[in-house]
Amino acid sequence: MGWKASGMTGKIFFKLIGAVLCLLIVALVAVDYLATRVVENTYQETLEREMSDKGAMLAIGLGQGLNLRDTAVVRSFAAGARARLTLIARDGRVLADSDATANTMENHHGRPEVEAAFAGRTGSARRKSITLGVDTLYVAVPVPDGALRLAMPLAEIQGQVSAIRRRMLVATAIAFLPAVLIALWFARLIAGRLGLIIEYAAQLARGNFQARLKRTGSDELGLLETKLNETGEKLEGMFQELEREHAELEKVERVRKDFVINVSHELRTPLASIQGYTETLLDGAIDDPNHNIRFLQIIRQNAERLANLTADLLTLSRVELKQQKFAFASYNVDRLLQNMIDSMTPLAVRKHITLKHETAGNNAEAFCDSEAVIQVVSNLVDNALKYTPEGGEIAVGARLLSNSPAIEIFVRDTGIGIPPDELPRLFERFYRVDKARSRELGGTGLGLSIVKHLVRAQGGDVRVESTVGKGSTFIFTLPVEDLGMSEDSDIRTQLTVS
Repeated sequence: MGWKASGMTGKIFFKLIGAVLCLLIVALVAVDYLATRVVENTYQETLEREMSDKGAMLAIGLGQGLNLRDTAVVRSFAAGARARLTLIARDGRVLADSDATANTMENHHGRPEVEAAFAGRTGSARRKSITLGVDTLYVAVPVPDGALRLAMPLAEIQGQVSAIRRRMLVATAIAFLPAVLIALWFARLIAGRLGLIIEYAAQLARGNFQARLKRTGSDELGLLETKLNETGEKLEGMFQELEREHAELEKVERVRKDFVINVSHELRTPLASIQGYTETLLDGAIDDPNHNIRFLQIIRQNAERLANLTADLLTLSRVELKQQKFAFASYNVDRLLQNMIDSMTPLAVRKHITLKHETAGNNAEAFCDSEAVIQVVSNLVDNALKYTPEGGEIAVGARLLSNSPAIEIFVRDTGIGIPPDELPRLFERFYRVDKARSRELGGTGLGLSIVKHLVRAQGGDVRVESTVGKGSTFIFTLPVEDLGMSEDSDIRTQLTVS
């Protein structure tokens, strides 16, 4: 993609790293707390066993005649055992102590560790020493006639535990270092991908639906990238469709405005003429034998022009709104054209124009609506009669196409022809090459537009070839087999677009 997301990536990166560091700190604190408890309990249990073993050995020495009532001996063994030694008589009196004067110490009867020793078990306890005033761990073992107690200040134990704790913390921190490095790499990767995704979403929000995300993996973020790209494609398609619809609506609106203007103009002229001549007659001209009949004929001609215009508008409206009912079937083309020629021949004779039929032969058939085809050919022949001078010729015929399943029908005249620059607009509503002459001849300007829509509604197309001064040939095609036009409205819609 052509845009960067460095600022957003940096924010996400630092947030992820912050979250990872918080987790590591919480993990480190938890490890420290749990490990410290475990180490402290384990160390104390181990120390209790060691003190118990030392006490048991000293008890054996006492049984073999070792004199622990001698202060020097007691202190010597206390130094070797690295603990305070106290010899207690069964009645609780202190017989000897390595750190205090025995006869000044209170009676130890009732101490839990001493009571356990008196009962023949090894006892232990943790409490503040009354003699020394420090927290102390006591272990007492039974000896003949009393108990031997070993004591060690808990401060020494805490020191050992703290040293072990520091070593564990350093080891844990070192062990976490690779995790931190991996977290840095992972956070940078995820931050980059999330930054691009967020920036892409911002691009969509700004209307840049052509932008696309490069898929960077098959994980959940990769799936999100794919879905966002699909969303972008759908939004782009919807936007393009809306643009097309908007352009079509603008086109329809322009056509509507032009149509209203043209209809208003076409209606205004005959209506003004009818109104003017009617007022003239009412003002007294009706009694004038030299003008009243001519005025009434003019009124009748304009009324006929209005009727023709109304009929053509209704026909064009029905076809464009897909309300025209068609009866599709296979028809013999030569027979259709001959019937139409027979009906138009009297008009051609009055204008001294030859109207001939060029047959397709071979019983050529077209799949069409016969009434619509007759209306199309009639409009084209009527146009040819209007613009072909006396003594001219009009040929109506058909021919099968070898390169497609269709038949071509043509109306060829020897009239005045059409300039090349006028041909592209010839089938537009109300478009006339010679506007003054067209109105003089009674044309509505809708005949060729009706021809185009009726032909396309039947699955064909129409074109014109013309040379000025030599004549014109109007050609339209019809299918020779069923295209499903009456059933497939989508095809009808496509073929009848203006």
